[in-house]
Amino acid sequence: MKLLKILFLIVLIIGGAGYGIYYVGTNIASDKVLNVVTAELENSGQLNEIKQLVANDPELMRFIEEGANVEKSNLPFTTKEQATRVLIKKIGYSELQAIQSNAQKGMSNEEIQELLKNIEGKLTDEEILALKVIAYKEFLK
Repeated sequence: MKLLKILFLIVLIIGGAGYGIYYVGTNIASDKVLNVVTAELENSGQLNEIKQLVANDPELMRFIEEGANVEKSNLPFTTKEQATRVLIKKIGYSELQAIQSNAQKGMSNEEIQELLKNIEGKLTDEEILALKVIAYKEFLK
């Protein structure tokens, strides 16, 4: 009986540590990815290009503006960090890197629409709406 209690305690501690490492690890990874991508976009001047691309594409603008008047308390996440964590979990880090690489090379409107459809297939409607809200806030900066 005493051995079972000790074994249960060890499993509980290992499980708690594993969950903590996962949570902190994805938080650190999302912060790092976010900082690197933002810095690269700002340093290369691509951030302004992206904003102009979105502003000039009525379909993309309409897509993002859907997040303007949404009740934020019902969303699954509201920060960029939480969004990054969800994207890493649902889409995968390597696929996100491929998307970033393609975006840096330049994407046509058809490729952007295909990417949006691919992402929409992997996320729930609430998650997509939360991403739109975050994108809208970022676009207004």
